[in-house]
Amino acid sequence: MSAITADSAATASKGTLAASWILRFLLGAAFLAAGGAKLAGVPMMVQTFEGIGIGQWFRYLTGAIEVAGAVMLFLPATRLLGAAALACTMLGAILTHLVIIGGTAVPAGVLLVLLLAFLALHRSDLAELKARLD
Repeated sequence: MSAITADSAATASKGTLAASWILRFLLGAAFLAAGGAKLAGVPMMVQTFEGIGIGQWFRYLTGAIEVAGAVMLFLPATRLLGAAALACTMLGAILTHLVIIGGTAVPAGVLLVLLLAFLALHRSDLAELKARLD
């Protein structure tokens, strides 16, 4: 019976690892593209941040957070901090769409759900992260 338990744990471990990498690649690609578009000054991004009304500096800040967060997802020491920063950014994006600029908040919502799934996969690492930050 312990062999079955060990096999189940190994399979769950492999499944978790595979899910983690799939999420990293999806999220990394999405945030590199979105952050890059903001930093490059794509007209749609400039217009969107103009609608927010606090200046284009906020577009640069958001783009930098998205690009840095995407990179952080791939580094073991920073993956949880990157995911948390991106989740906060997506929460802000959802609120901004709902309260200020209108339009659909669905893309930001989908990214938030994927980020939360990534954090849930790595919830056992949160205690280690907390210890490092203390």
